[in-house]
Amino acid sequence: MINEQKHCAAGDEFAIMFAEAGLPALKPATERQRGQGPHRHIKLSNARIIDGTGAPPWGPADLLVEDGRIVDLAKSGKARFPAPAPQPEDVLEIDCTGKFLTPGLVDCHAHIGAPFHAKNGPQPAADYVYKLWLAHGVTTIRETGCFNGLSWTLEQKSAVEESRIDAPRILAYAPFPATSDYVRSLHTPEQAAAWVEKVKAAGADGVKFFGAPPALMKAALEACAQLGLRSCCHHAQLAVGRMNPLQTARWGLTSTEHSYGIPETLLEDHTLQAFPVDYDYGDEYLRFSAAGQTFMQAARPGSAKWDAVLAGFLEARHSFVPTFNVYDANRDLMRTRRADWHERFTDPTLWSYFQPQRGGHGAYWYRWSTTNEIEWRETFRLWMCFVNDYKNRGGRVAVGSDSGFMFQTYGFGYVRELELLQEAGLTPLEVLRAATASGAELLGIAEDVGTLEIGKRADILVHRINPLMDFKLLYGTGAMRLNDASKSVDWDRSLETVVQGDVIYDPAALLQDVEAMVSAARVAT
Repeated sequence: MINEQKHCAAGDEFAIMFAEAGLPALKPATERQRGQGPHRHIKLSNARIIDGTGAPPWGPADLLVEDGRIVDLAKSGKARFPAPAPQPEDVLEIDCTGKFLTPGLVDCHAHIGAPFHAKNGPQPAADYVYKLWLAHGVTTIRETGCFNGLSWTLEQKSAVEESRIDAPRILAYAPFPATSDYVRSLHTPEQAAAWVEKVKAAGADGVKFFGAPPALMKAALEACAQLGLRSCCHHAQLAVGRMNPLQTARWGLTSTEHSYGIPETLLEDHTLQAFPVDYDYGDEYLRFSAAGQTFMQAARPGSAKWDAVLAGFLEARHSFVPTFNVYDANRDLMRTRRADWHERFTDPTLWSYFQPQRGGHGAYWYRWSTTNEIEWRETFRLWMCFVNDYKNRGGRVAVGSDSGFMFQTYGFGYVRELELLQEAGLTPLEVLRAATASGAELLGIAEDVGTLEIGKRADILVHRINPLMDFKLLYGTGAMRLNDASKSVDWDRSLETVVQGDVIYDPAALLQDVEAMVSAARVAT
């Protein structure tokens, strides 16, 4: 743990802490290996459009792209390039007859790997993570923590913007170094505000909090507001007793991540969670088993307290990024461990890290029980009810994966999040809006991405099958279907093409690369 100010760039404090513990950053991506282009002019013809706004599918339509931007979208045969129009031979045309277009997906809670994994072996390179995201249609990510370092992340961000690597667009949220258990190099409100100014000057898009002394967090959030930075928080149990998400939302926090702190806002006959007598936050099993009990101590759905808390968050214009998927194993460990994709696409070091081990963050399965799973199923029921109620009252819910922990593999975890949001009560069309327009709005980039509209970046997914029919079709492994003609199993997949600006990716080729990386890593170990 860093307790004093270090001579390092603001935003790199966590990376230094990890490095000093022998947990290095990932190897960054350095070159483009896939993707056709750049193509100045692209025409996607005869497609059905699901534009991300919440509108139902319509078409057939033609969508035109010039220099990476959508320049027209109209019924088939009606769209035109701006003058001077290109010659037909200079336009890359993709026939989308019978196919569907959606915006690229936005992952609002992502990590480009995690130094934690290095304790179990050589980490996969950043290319492994990026290709899994792109192969699942994720074209924009919010890096919530920059554990590889803010400077490392900003370099990768620049590489994406300059089309030097194959990766989603990156928004970098620097981790606030005032935690009790990891890094504490800030001690006064003045230092907190000055640190925010430094990460803003360095190029950060926002700040990630894990909780902090209230005066410091309030000062930092005020500085974020003044400087135009957005913010998110994992309300850790070590800090939530002094400020829960409703308090930080009123101070200007943009979004709450996960469920931590939400049930604390709903407590009625006490103000703190009733922890087991043997609780120790440093014991991962106790930490996560107790986290499955907090909602059960809180006000019930539909109660006066429940309604008042929802109203408070709405008044603060707060957003929630649940990341249900990363806790999915808590309610059914066997199912999550045996997911179809692990054998082919989960890196061996990642797989090793997922296994029960003392001290590994999120590797607490050494005591996981039937009782734990039952409690977490009830937690999910209440948590999902809260999220769906908030959405129904006009609140913003966005999609985040937090993959790299608890048996969740990059890309696949994002699709699982879509499924779980539907389970929570969102309709498929609402889920897609949460994954596109709502995510872009949360990140402050809605004028640029999130919907299929003229003037926006051409982050576009081409689907063979309407993805609203079944989100399982988005998994890189596909969805299991019986082929009646051959009497065998087919693995149907929706996503056929990813357009990222003026570059076109083949998801199958990206997955091929990942599978080769995993195979090579297994041989090496």
